[in-house]
Amino acid sequence: MDQTAFDYLKRILTARVYEIAEETALTPAPALSARLGNTLHLKREDTQSVFSFKLRGAYNKMAALPRAQLDQGVICASAGNHAQGVALCAAKLGCRAVVVMPTTTPPVKVDGVRAHGAEVVLHGDSFSDAYAHALALERAQGLTFVHPFDDPDVIAGQGTVAMEILRQHPGPIHAIFCAIGGGGLIAGVSAYVKALRPDIRVIGVQAADSDAMRRSIEAGERVMLPDVGLFADGTAVRQVGAETLRLARMYVDEILLVDTDQVCAAIKDVFQDTRAIVEPAGALAVAGAKAYVERAAQAGTPLRDEHLVAVTCGANMNFDRLRFVAERAEMGEQREALLAVSIPERPGSLRRFCESIGTRSVTEFAYRMRESGPAHVLAGLQIARRGEAAALVRHLAEHGYEARDLSQDELAKLHLRHLVGGQSAASRGERLFRFEFPERPGALLRFLTRMAPDWNISLFHYRNQGGDVGQVLAGLHVPAGDDAAFQSFLESGGFRYREETSNPAYRLFL
Repeated sequence: MDQTAFDYLKRILTARVYEIAEETALTPAPALSARLGNTLHLKREDTQSVFSFKLRGAYNKMAALPRAQLDQGVICASAGNHAQGVALCAAKLGCRAVVVMPTTTPPVKVDGVRAHGAEVVLHGDSFSDAYAHALALERAQGLTFVHPFDDPDVIAGQGTVAMEILRQHPGPIHAIFCAIGGGGLIAGVSAYVKALRPDIRVIGVQAADSDAMRRSIEAGERVMLPDVGLFADGTAVRQVGAETLRLARMYVDEILLVDTDQVCAAIKDVFQDTRAIVEPAGALAVAGAKAYVERAAQAGTPLRDEHLVAVTCGANMNFDRLRFVAERAEMGEQREALLAVSIPERPGSLRRFCESIGTRSVTEFAYRMRESGPAHVLAGLQIARRGEAAALVRHLAEHGYEARDLSQDELAKLHLRHLVGGQSAASRGERLFRFEFPERPGALLRFLTRMAPDWNISLFHYRNQGGDVGQVLAGLHVPAGDDAAFQSFLESGGFRYREETSNPAYRLFL
């Protein structure tokens, strides 16, 4: 018989989590609240001993197991945070723990699991790959599987987050925002909240490239994504749980999608208010709260003076990724406009163009002389508010310059701004592609060796930004007779790709 919100209410109230977890603070984010015109409270699950809420559900599940099962050992699959929770719980309960993690898991999470004495097995590129391998090991070694989200005991453990929120803030709350990966946190939180305070909206937030829950709710059944984005690795789940989907369909009010730039901006926002750095998955809820307020304002029904809660659910951030986060945060806040501007190719043109910009701060400026025709400048300009990029384009047009806003163009943001070098006659006939693959040692070499030796590379840009994804921009000349082989390379390579041959920014600069 399916359990209702009131069944989960009892489970949550009696959950065993405080033998290992802490009641985390619910703190206001003053600077961000002032910008939003509402009071945003951060539920600081990033301050748990394993820097994530995941130990709540893991301990509630494991503490309920008979001693004989614990003595046989437990196993789990996880992108990192659940893994650390299981490892710590196993150490406290005195049992063996085997943790299967994707090979793309940041080293900080792998090291954290090993530090608690668990055995780590790295397998596959996603949670789904690790999950399948863990099930095989469970059967082979007689271990007990501790699911990261699709288990009533795990869901109840995560639901204690909501129990604390309502106790810590008994006054009105307009909405609670939670990140969604497999759905354990949102399932527990929504069931508890709707049992006691059905007036509070419970809103899930997913990365736009890992939206399995949103698609599953729309389809009315679990949907398996063909692949997932890896930036928010803590929520990179191809398929949500059956029980978490059931609860989400019943109790979650809506699901918002946010992109990488919005997540990076949210990481910066949390840092400015707390001086703490959360991981991308840990910032999803904050990014969602910001998007929710902005959407209301754009619809002409602004949200004002309400109380919002965002669960900052994790802080297992790889330090090397901060370079990428800092670079993209300004884009996420739309405080930088990236423009392609055509100017006459004659002496003094650059000076006159800069005069038209005035005293506005220039964040980037790239130019390469052309043999004929107008010159093309890639300019990054600081802006103060959303929508100002469009005003800049109009301003430049009034001064006789043709300008194009590239602020939302992934090709420009990932590659072009580091690669402007002019056009080449030798590149005629090339096809341009963006490739994305899991970043791990040797990944770039493996990618290159899959190409046929007679496919000429006319352009290549790869930049290791300390993230979980390798980004390559490649111009290729493929002989006409190799079309089938090239298509097979694209479709069966295990990477995501997008052809950019017709991208206007490519035509202008490369």
